[in-house]
Amino acid sequence: MKYRTFGKLGIQGSAFGLGCMRFNGAASGDSVIDEQKAVSLIRRAIDGGVTYLDTAYVYLDKTSEIVLGKALQDGYRDKVTIATKMPMEAVKNRADMEALLAEELKKLQTDHIDFYLMHGINKEKWEYFKSIGAPEFFDEMKQAGKIRYKCFSFHGPYEDFEYIIKDSDWDMVQIQYNFMDVDNQAGTKGLELAGSLGIPVVIMEGLLGGRLANAPDNVQALYDAFPVKRSAVEWAFRWLCNRPEIATVLSGCNEEAQIDDNLRIFDTVEPGIMSPEELKLMEDVRSAYNSRTKIGCTGCRYCMPCPNGVNIPGIFSAWNNHSLYNTDPKEDWNMQNILRNDETAEKCIQCGACEAACPQHLPIIESLQTAWKELT
Repeated sequence: MKYRTFGKLGIQGSAFGLGCMRFNGAASGDSVIDEQKAVSLIRRAIDGGVTYLDTAYVYLDKTSEIVLGKALQDGYRDKVTIATKMPMEAVKNRADMEALLAEELKKLQTDHIDFYLMHGINKEKWEYFKSIGAPEFFDEMKQAGKIRYKCFSFHGPYEDFEYIIKDSDWDMVQIQYNFMDVDNQAGTKGLELAGSLGIPVVIMEGLLGGRLANAPDNVQALYDAFPVKRSAVEWAFRWLCNRPEIATVLSGCNEEAQIDDNLRIFDTVEPGIMSPEELKLMEDVRSAYNSRTKIGCTGCRYCMPCPNGVNIPGIFSAWNNHSLYNTDPKEDWNMQNILRNDETAEKCIQCGACEAACPQHLPIIESLQTAWKELT
């Protein structure tokens, strides 16, 4: 296992961080997680050199922390650092923060959390967190020894990321990043900004929820033609670990073979490892994926709200994901919300308000019908 320095913190951590959000459910259906299997997987990772474990209060119907706590008994807690997260939606005041932290410490069976994150904040949520005293609470808990580092995880535009990271004294930040997300959310600009501030970056969605693990034909052809043969998973992780700003890359594993493959990959990566030819390959891979885009919707939402309740950008996002990554539409987060909230393309009456507002001048009406037919 390769180990990397966590920026200004000066500590060392494993390049492979085990994400505890994607464990399989129990075969009996009685539990969200097959606890025995999950404990075995966690300990297999630690025995292989993993020192960074990531969970959250809400993961796996609030059971992930419990299972991780069980896995870290028998001396395993002393070998690792734990990252978990305060759930934004459950916090209204300091009493809530105190109760949640106490609950998480109990579930994890530990007296301290190493990396404690404000979960999934953007500028609006950060301002709310400030208004109820969350930054001060985190600082006080550091002084009390209940947490070691004040951190946040982020899903939002770069402008929000820049504002938040400069607005407080952060110890670590967790962002979504992969070779397809260089200009999405915090993106490469956010990664480099954090690095310039000495703030270590932990990466989530390095495989984009598994979408980058199975390359479509035109992408696989590029991998196959390259002189050095690697799996799509290894190429994605190798590309990430080339960046010196990255402290650890999270990967969720459901099988022993996945743990072992990640241990092998992360024993071979370090900053600057990618050759110019390899970096060019990944640029070509990105272009090959993007060539599969169905519609050039930027998600600007100028078309919203639709007067008839159609979730236009959500449908187009699901359509593009289905085309780019061969994903099952039923498993797409956007599609699930669209169906749950009855925001389907079937509600379109072709009034044209969306097309009049679209700065990209997209043929929205026609495209909605085509997209919905393919998605359903």
